[in-house]
Amino acid sequence: MTRGPHRGTGSRDASAQRAENASAPRIPDLRQRIVTLFQPYRGRLAVTITLVLITAALTVVPPLLTQRAFDDGLFPRSGHPDLPRLAAIVGGIVLVWAVSQGLGVWQTYLTATVGNGVTADLRTRLFSRLQQMELGFFTRTRTGVIQSRLANDVGGVSNVLSNTVSSVVGNTVTVIAAFVAMTLLSWQLTLIAVVLIPLLVVVQRRVGQRRARIATATQESLSELTAITQEALSVSGILLAKAFSRQASETARYASESERQLRLQVREQMTGQGFFAVVQVFFLVVPALVYLVSGVLLTNGAVITAGTIVAFTTVQSRLTFPLLGLLRVALDLQTSSALFARIFEYLDLVPAIADAEGALDVPRDDRLGRVELVHVGFEYPPSRAGEQPVRILDDVSFTVEPGRFIALVGPSGAGKTTIGYLVPRLYDATAGEVRFAGVDVKRLRQESLLEHIGVVSQETYLFHATIRDNLRYAKADASDDEIRAAARAANIHETIARFPDGYDTVVGERGYRLSGGEKQRIAIARVLLKDPAVVLLDEATSALDSVSERIVQEALDAAASGRTTIAIAHRLSTIVHADEILVVDAGRVVERGTHAQLLALGGLYAALAAEQSAELDEPQPA
Repeated sequence: MTRGPHRGTGSRDASAQRAENASAPRIPDLRQRIVTLFQPYRGRLAVTITLVLITAALTVVPPLLTQRAFDDGLFPRSGHPDLPRLAAIVGGIVLVWAVSQGLGVWQTYLTATVGNGVTADLRTRLFSRLQQMELGFFTRTRTGVIQSRLANDVGGVSNVLSNTVSSVVGNTVTVIAAFVAMTLLSWQLTLIAVVLIPLLVVVQRRVGQRRARIATATQESLSELTAITQEALSVSGILLAKAFSRQASETARYASESERQLRLQVREQMTGQGFFAVVQVFFLVVPALVYLVSGVLLTNGAVITAGTIVAFTTVQSRLTFPLLGLLRVALDLQTSSALFARIFEYLDLVPAIADAEGALDVPRDDRLGRVELVHVGFEYPPSRAGEQPVRILDDVSFTVEPGRFIALVGPSGAGKTTIGYLVPRLYDATAGEVRFAGVDVKRLRQESLLEHIGVVSQETYLFHATIRDNLRYAKADASDDEIRAAARAANIHETIARFPDGYDTVVGERGYRLSGGEKQRIAIARVLLKDPAVVLLDEATSALDSVSERIVQEALDAAASGRTTIAIAHRLSTIVHADEILVVDAGRVVERGTHAQLLALGGLYAALAAEQSAELDEPQPA
């Protein structure tokens, strides 16, 4: 399993260097794929775009009315203000602005629902894809990194998704309308206002490319920060840090990455600020240049009215902010493209274990519960290029008939758990066949296969929820009577009944408010509620004391009754009554038989039994 980074300084520096040099994944047709995210919202987008067009068109009407207010209302050719006409023009200006604001509220609602809807869809699709990934993916990838893709990367594009359509369409229409209005007022003055715009667009693209690279590095650092948080602030992480007095070093590790994140965020935000400052200065001085050029034109005999100059500068100010908005949106799109690339990289993951075309349901006949391994081999793929695959299993064959109990024993690392995980297809055999109910598991639907298999592992996982909710995870519609019956069968009902809140007791994160034996019995009750045909016990009592082991073993016996049972055992005392015991060593089955037969054989099993017996006979400290 891929572990977290080494706590040493060298590792932190290497991690920092990777983050600073990170580049976004290359995703073909990235822009087209972003556009397709909006397909389910085509109707709302059409209404939004219509509102944006109307609102944008209305923004250039008040400046034109302003020209009429000056030239026809305040300073008409008659020489006297025309108050009725002026009042009508002012009323028109007020009406236009009122309508614009009303349409703006409606538009904001639509863009918010579309943007947040797309964000929610994207997050759900990403979560669904991750749920489909094989177990090996999660053993290779740190949980915090996965969480960061879901939370930080998707969150990072949320504003872009919410504002891009309305901003691009609205600002584009406003800029075009303003340009047309300015040209109608004075084409000479228009040249002064737009002469540098092509150069600004070129510079903006270069700034955007730089910012996109920094954004990728920022997200890599944020992933590292999330991973550190998840590792260090989990219950297990806190216990480990306190046990070894490493709180200060964990804080220093977090502070170091947080400082790196701060530096990257500042760089990202500051990139382009100088560019936009120059743009702002240019647009702010344009009115002054307009006054100057107007004076020159008037001196040379051109006819320009005061209303034209006022209207032109008003329209020009309407051009400034939309144009700046377009430049900023373009910059945001270039920046967010790095985040979209990271999101689509995960959406494009192909599960190594997936249903075959035409996959079958598990046959519900007298073969249900039969498990066979036929010349099975398994290798872990190389973790990096140039390395050789790691062989774990080699030519493993055995058959478990329905209702029978077999046990897998052997030294640590022999491959026992891997054999067990091949049955529910948590891993796929790389050679041979694993058959369930007479059918190769690769030809069965995974959901159907897992419906018939229950797993009780050494590390019991309980959600931060009530005992009742944790049990119902196996059967969502289970009645209270069914829950209590399963708990009684697992020897845990009386214990639960003694809790002040009974089945409504919240167990805490990963069940840490319960003892190891209590957690295991709840896990067994959960499997009993599922009522599978096959039960896989993965060293379910190895971490318990002798008293807890005895109680849990009784519950395991109830779980195994009438079901096919495959027990991966460390303590041989728990499997002495197995119908057959397979001794696994270095990925091969080297011995098989009953407890008595294997002891008489005098091989590896007998040696393991003697070793454990000697451990039990050792005198305990006073």
